Amino acid sequence: MNASHILILISGYFVLLLIISYFTGKNDTNEDFFKAGKQSPWYLVAFGMVGASLSGVTFISVPGWVDASQFSYMQVVFGYFLGYMVTAFVLLPIYYKQNVTSIYQYLDDRFGFVSYKVGAISFFISRVLGAAFRLFLVAIVLQQFVFDAWNVPFEITVILSILLIWIYTFKGGIKTIVWTDTLQTLFMLVSVGLSMYFILDKMNWTFIEFINSKELGQYSKTFFTDDLSSKNHLVKSFLGGMFITICMTGLDQDMMQKNLTCRNLGEAQKNMVSFSIVLVVVTFVFMLLGALLFIYADAHNIALPLMDGSPKSDLLFPEIALNSGLGITVAVTFMLGLIAAAYSSADSALTSLTTSFCIDFLNTEKKSEYIAKKTRRITHIGMSVLLILVVISFKYILDKNVIDGLLTVASYTYGPLLGLFSFGIFTKHQIKDNYVWIVALVCVSIILILAKLPSDYFGGYIFGYELLPMNGLLTFVGLWLIRKKKTTANISDIA
Repeated sequence: MNASHILILISGYFVLLLIISYFTGKNDTNEDFFKAGKQSPWYLVAFGMVGASLSGVTFISVPGWVDASQFSYMQVVFGYFLGYMVTAFVLLPIYYKQNVTSIYQYLDDRFGFVSYKVGAISFFISRVLGAAFRLFLVAIVLQQFVFDAWNVPFEITVILSILLIWIYTFKGGIKTIVWTDTLQTLFMLVSVGLSMYFILDKMNWTFIEFINSKELGQYSKTFFTDDLSSKNHLVKSFLGGMFITICMTGLDQDMMQKNLTCRNLGEAQKNMVSFSIVLVVVTFVFMLLGALLFIYADAHNIALPLMDGSPKSDLLFPEIALNSGLGITVAVTFMLGLIAAAYSSADSALTSLTTSFCIDFLNTEKKSEYIAKKTRRITHIGMSVLLILVVISFKYILDKNVIDGLLTVASYTYGPLLGLFSFGIFTKHQIKDNYVWIVALVCVSIILILAKLPSDYFGGYIFGYELLPMNGLLTFVGLWLIRKKKTTANISDIA
């Protein structure tokens, strides 16, 4: 499959998305852009969220991570499942009760203006970096296998990718994305299934023979309990995964915006529970695919592709799918799956960033429909430009597996959100709102210092994803220290 064929495939795919966008974006109202009129069927949201949660990072980076970490990522995924339950039965009822457009409006009601802005800024930084990670991954694949053949610079590849997303989301927003995510999830899952089928056929294996093979046994160790100081210990990974999900789904405007388009709380909870079960199963399939890729590469002497002179495990899947002689079917389905996985998360990220900036910083809900719509459109363009700049910068500063980098960044940026929401939900205290930004800044700084200190300082202990709950706990303690003391009048009022 050459570069021209891939470009034709991408063009056809986006024509399909534009057709969906045309029908879902006819009204072009802020209500549809931000909330889809609160009419989305829960099962449609659930299926679409699978693709948005997995994204291009899971599609490529998780399989590419198997060689270095085996199936240890499943420890994190099991933690994800518990985190989704907390989101469904603790956080969603709060959001539906308050009928929020941006979930950070809860912090305004609970604590005040500064807490609200700290929460919104934490999300904004987190989502810009998270979306950029995902877009960067698809951009380097397109660059390596398509645009390098035409000597197109990486920067142009990034601009074209984000321009396409802007085109099909600028009118319909979240209403369009609920439907496009469903289509994209379908493409992604079909791609993985067909890729595994054809690789197994090339290896002359049945699926059962693959599952029972000694080759799979070399990659499939899942639980690591020997050394608590190691980064991938079961307890650290499980707890880290749980809090990552609570933060990156339950406290994240991007993921919650889809849930808030459901007709009522009950449907939103059904969506969350069913989606979380499917996600665990699908992620395990990705781990199996990763092991199969490395087994196939070893059997056929396929080396890891190079990027800027260094081996890049994230590129193994596209290398095998496109260049190892598996046939046009695998190549086509891989590219469809990659594009679907990448853009199913990137489009919703762009929309949620636009939503958060409009609601949380520009107060468009208090403006006329005409002014609000004009502001939304300008903001949508601004968010697109910002993502372009951040993605391009990653080419020069990112030096690790993309999913590892994504989860590491989350440890820093989502901590203030975790602390603020936890304090608001589990205590009845008010706080000195003007000092919240200081607490957040100090806590993030402490976590950054801990992560950078040599492991020798801690007896060989290596910090992993547990940095996120630690960050949240530090923020919680900081908020406790700036809580307002109850006066006699307050106590009598409560009584």
